[in-house]
Formats: sequence, C-alpha cells, structure tokens
Amino acid sequence: MAGRFFDEWQVGDTITHEIRRTVTEADNLFFSTMTHNPQPLHLDAEAARASEFGQILVNGTFTFALMVGLSVGDTTLGTLIANLGYDKLLHPKPTFLGDTLRATSEVVETRASKSRPGAGIVTFRHSLINQRDEVACECLRMALLKGSGQ
Repeated sequence: MAGRFFDEWQVGDTITHEIRRTVTEADNLFFSTMTHNPQPLHLDAEAARASEFGQILVNGTFTFALMVGLSVGDTTLGTLIANLGYDKLLHPKPTFLGDTLRATSEVVETRASKSRPGAGIVTFRHSLINQRDEVACECLRMALLKGSGQ
C-alpha cells in the first residue's frame, strides 16, 4: 500500500480503504486521557447513560484521527511533503464503543504548487462510515505531495 504522487491523482478519483477498525473502550479511554480531555460523555458511563445518547460517546478527535490514519496508506504514504490543513470537519453521527469504522477518500481538487516545481496540492474529501452505513466523520484534507519525477 503506497501513496500516489501528485501527478497520479485526478479530480473524481475515489478510494474505499480496505482497513477497518472496531473502536474499543481502551481506544477511547487512552485517547481521551492522553489528550487531557475530561469530557464525562467520553469517560463516565453514568453521565453518558443520562445523556440523550444513553451510552459513552467516542472522542470526536479520535474518530477524526482514525479517519485520516485509515486513508494514509492509499493516499499519501511515502509521497507526502506536508499536510497543509483540514477544513469542514463534521461529525454527522456519533461514534459509540464497538462501532466498526471504514474510510473513503475522494479527490475534489488538484493544483500544481507555485513554490515547489513538480509538486502539487491534492484536496481529499475523507469520510468515516460506521457499520450502519452512517457517516460518522468527514473533512477536507489538503496535502502537498511530491511529483513522480522527484
């Protein structure tokens, strides 16, 4: 699984990433505590049970990071110069412990770099989808990639 170079991408290219991940209680607990996020909805079963969701919600920044991580092998592994930014990050549906998540990526824009000859910027729309076929997270990621001649 290797990423593609800038000049190998076209608008409309779409990938369904093969790697899936079932989120565990340990994932959520470690990520929340590691990032100093004390939100009771992520850590306190009683508080979560009393919420409108009735159960622990997985930390949204974990689901975002997982979505990007699931995409890297097929998109930018070995070809990335730098991630330039993320935009329009959304969590349309919550993620719960035990959800199995998969990712898709679509190229929505490409443009040559003005400052790095041969390199270019690819904008991906990443989506994270649960086992109920609901979109749990999505964003745009702008990645500066090497050209194939570099």
